[in-house]
Amino acid sequence: MEALKQIANVAGYSGLYRILKPGRAGVIVETLDGKKAKTMMGPTARVSVLNDISIYVDDESDEQSIALGEVLKAISEKYGDTLTVDPKGTNDELADFMASVVPNYDRERVRTTDIKKLISWYGILRQFAPEVFEAPAEETKADEAENAVETETPAAKEPEADKTAKTEKA
Repeated sequence: MEALKQIANVAGYSGLYRILKPGRAGVIVETLDGKKAKTMMGPTARVSVLNDISIYVDDESDEQSIALGEVLKAISEKYGDTLTVDPKGTNDELADFMASVVPNYDRERVRTTDIKKLISWYGILRQFAPEVFEAPAEETKADEAENAVETETPAAKEPEADKTAKTEKA
């Protein structure tokens, strides 16, 4: 989920933000909603890129967390556009929802507020950044096709042939 590298959460502010441009004085962000309001987040703002966020899991292997992108993908595959749970639901409903998506999530370290954020972020991303849920296989096929076209251009080879022909005549 490459698109998650451009989307962030800012501590103390509701919603999600698209990172537009980092600068010396902070980061310029745009709200991920209908208003598309741009603002400058100073160097003291705690900006968390969604690609760097993970969910704790109870696992015997070395992996103690699962990337947020994988969790969002699992929610998308299981529920699609409509979630059956409300972020303001009871703690038991939220825990059941999380267990249905990530069965081995760490129930002690993943708080109810984290699950509420996950549900609201999923709704925001579904509505205002659907490209996050597009399959990466389609993107890689398109990139491979572009690279194949760029490497097979015969025009790039012609100037070299002209240079050798000119040096042979001299």
